[in-house]
Amino acid sequence: ITFFAVLLSCLSVSKAEKVEVVVEGATSIAQTDEDFICVALDWWPTNKCDYDQCPWGQAGLFNLDLNNKILEKAIKAFHPLRIRVGGSLQDQVVYNVRNNIENCQPFQKQDKGFLFGFSIGCLDMKRWDELNEFFNQTRKESETEKTLWVGDWYSHNARDLMSYTISKGYKIDSYELGNELCGVGVSARIEAKQYAKDMATLKNLVKEMYPNPKTQPKILGPGGFYDKKWFDTFLDASGHDVIDGVTHHIYNLGPGNNPDVVRRVQDPFFLTQIAQTFKDVSNAIDKFAPWSGAWVSESGGAYNNGGQLVSYTFAFGFWYLDQLGMTSIYNHKVYCRQALTGGNYALLNTATFIPNPDYYGKVLSVTHKGSPYLRVYSHCAKKEPGVSFVFINLSKNTSFEIDLFHDLNLNGGSPNFEFKGHKEREEYHLTPKDGNILSSVVLLNGTPLELLDSLEIPELKPKLVVGLTPIRIAAHSIAFVTIRDFNAPACS
Repeated sequence: ITFFAVLLSCLSVSKAEKVEVVVEGATSIAQTDEDFICVALDWWPTNKCDYDQCPWGQAGLFNLDLNNKILEKAIKAFHPLRIRVGGSLQDQVVYNVRNNIENCQPFQKQDKGFLFGFSIGCLDMKRWDELNEFFNQTRKESETEKTLWVGDWYSHNARDLMSYTISKGYKIDSYELGNELCGVGVSARIEAKQYAKDMATLKNLVKEMYPNPKTQPKILGPGGFYDKKWFDTFLDASGHDVIDGVTHHIYNLGPGNNPDVVRRVQDPFFLTQIAQTFKDVSNAIDKFAPWSGAWVSESGGAYNNGGQLVSYTFAFGFWYLDQLGMTSIYNHKVYCRQALTGGNYALLNTATFIPNPDYYGKVLSVTHKGSPYLRVYSHCAKKEPGVSFVFINLSKNTSFEIDLFHDLNLNGGSPNFEFKGHKEREEYHLTPKDGNILSSVVLLNGTPLELLDSLEIPELKPKLVVGLTPIRIAAHSIAFVTIRDFNAPACS
């Protein structure tokens, strides 16, 4: 998917604020993987509780009913999709994962489009003491520095997992080493040069187990929070062509019990702050590992299960879709949402698997340059000619009326011409039920999105609008718009 810039300028204020959107369609500014959107399946048990809430129920990887019909149909409707299995997965439970994979038929029986990635690291290092003898583990806690673990990664159980998936004929998209062990770590950490050495071990193991380069899974890491000095050292030491995806995690909304979460997801100035991290990661890759690509391998907005009373509502779409667009600008190839099931941040209801509002935000992957309260991203439409946009209106009271301008001038300056489409454009307007952004029911063009009697996900039908008319974006709404006769050279 190729992306290009969008510039905004406010012209006047009336009942609907009039806005010019200028599309610089002559050149692209970034490109994502074809399978840009990804979701995570995490292993948390029923007793994973935070802030007097235990929102995982039977939705963790080891308890999940993968034969549930609603879950199966939701996955099918999401096709194609990358699925990251593991999240905070620990080395000592890798053996248990294979038993769960055996039940993954709702995913595996699909012809194509379900791409599995496994995290095969360890977060809770302190539990390794009990397993050192069994695994002949060589990594141990430092005697001089608290939380630092030293020694080489022991890869035998990872080899066992790979052998098992190969014997079953499962197609694995990627292997990610470790979970939140970089920088200062979370509970535990590993030095950057040691991590780079371990990544080389994983790369060699994958080459051995998957000798055909065409079917060889990708190597990802370090799967944690960005720290400039640590990441620079890690990438510099890792060696040529070892890492295919440089992964990092994003939880920029703070803890799940933060009462400020609902304000933050509507604040354009707060949302923009995280752009520096995306830019820094992209720049580090350009400098030290240009053969690689940036991935957000886990992002749930608010950590510790997500924002209470917010993450499963319409309001969270403001944050989620804005991040999809923002990461695209900074040349991120994949974005993995935490989580498909489990916690408050799940795309599917933890108990029923009925889709939460963010599930329906998957239809586009976009990029932007925006102005406060109206966030705009654009990209080349998939499969057919044209340009697609997402408009995110963070304002409670202001609606916007959009006029499009086409700029084909490579050197900048004034837009070439105002665009007036002659074909009908496709519009998908998402709004919350009763205008309440904390509603868990989302309306598509005024109609509630609910499961059909057959438990199928409803077909997402656009509203066809005369191309000559301005695009109107209601207050507190999200709109996807595809214009088939908008010709951008960058999309050729």
